[in-house]
Amino acid sequence: MKIVIPGGSGQVGTLLARSFVADGHEVVVLSRQPRQEPWRVVSWDGESLGDWSTEFEGADVVINLAGRSVNCRYNDENRHLIKQSRVKSTQVVGRAIENAVRPPRVWLQMSTATIYAHRYDAANDEASGILGGTEADVPDSWRFSIDVASSWEEAAGGFDLPDTRLVIMRMAVNMSPTANGPFDILGGLVRKRLGGAQGDGKQYVSWIHDHDMVRSINWLIDHEEFEGAVNVSSPNPVPNAEFMKTLRNVCGVSFGLPIKPWMLEIGAVFMKTETELVLKSRRVTPGRLLNSGFVFDYPKWKDAAIELNDRWCQQRNSSVA
Repeated sequence: MKIVIPGGSGQVGTLLARSFVADGHEVVVLSRQPRQEPWRVVSWDGESLGDWSTEFEGADVVINLAGRSVNCRYNDENRHLIKQSRVKSTQVVGRAIENAVRPPRVWLQMSTATIYAHRYDAANDEASGILGGTEADVPDSWRFSIDVASSWEEAAGGFDLPDTRLVIMRMAVNMSPTANGPFDILGGLVRKRLGGAQGDGKQYVSWIHDHDMVRSINWLIDHEEFEGAVNVSSPNPVPNAEFMKTLRNVCGVSFGLPIKPWMLEIGAVFMKTETELVLKSRRVTPGRLLNSGFVFDYPKWKDAAIELNDRWCQQRNSSVA
């Protein structure tokens, strides 16, 4: 297959590109800052049609991951940049597919599990999940994230593409041992004895092991019954306190300082990020994947954390050697 990945130079895109190339597929990554990789990297600006759009002709799959990171302070400028980067890149991808004489058969569009409501009572699957934005007593920044996610999905759905199947991937936090990724950062906090419950610890963490993330995306490509929104997450989200306790046990650390909301607020200012990333309860389950017969290799956080930590240690030891 020929697989084109707009915005594929980040953690998720690199994992996917590496896996696809290993399986013998042709991979083209569209990037604002092209660099040497074991696959072709083509320049684009993420906003306007250009020569890059010829890559869509005869391609089998487009996986659009483009969008500015949300790991920043939500001031007015960053809010504008975050939303526009997602909407504009998605619109231009849609136009390129629409203009193709031989369009790709499937368009996998990145979205986020953050689109669901902050809740503790029940899990959000695709059929019965409650979309966020109307919850009482949540910060304005959380509503902004819902607006971004909704606008992102609406941009993808604004095209008439009779020959291209559109799948919206509502992605949970991807866990891999990659440097500076979520697992690496959380493991660093644990090893510094700062890996206690964050906030009240009751908020749910939705996650997916990187191996299952790659497998689930291959599943979505191969199974033509999938269209519309799909939750790409493990079937077992866990409360933050349990999530961090398991990670401490796996890392061999007996104690982790609990981090209160006011401490998170102060830390978020200095780290130029938002507390929503850890305080919002994301209780998401992959109903459609499970109903289609997909079987997770790492459905439980403990097993996933053990494997991820083993790889993290191997990578660290090899870099030191």
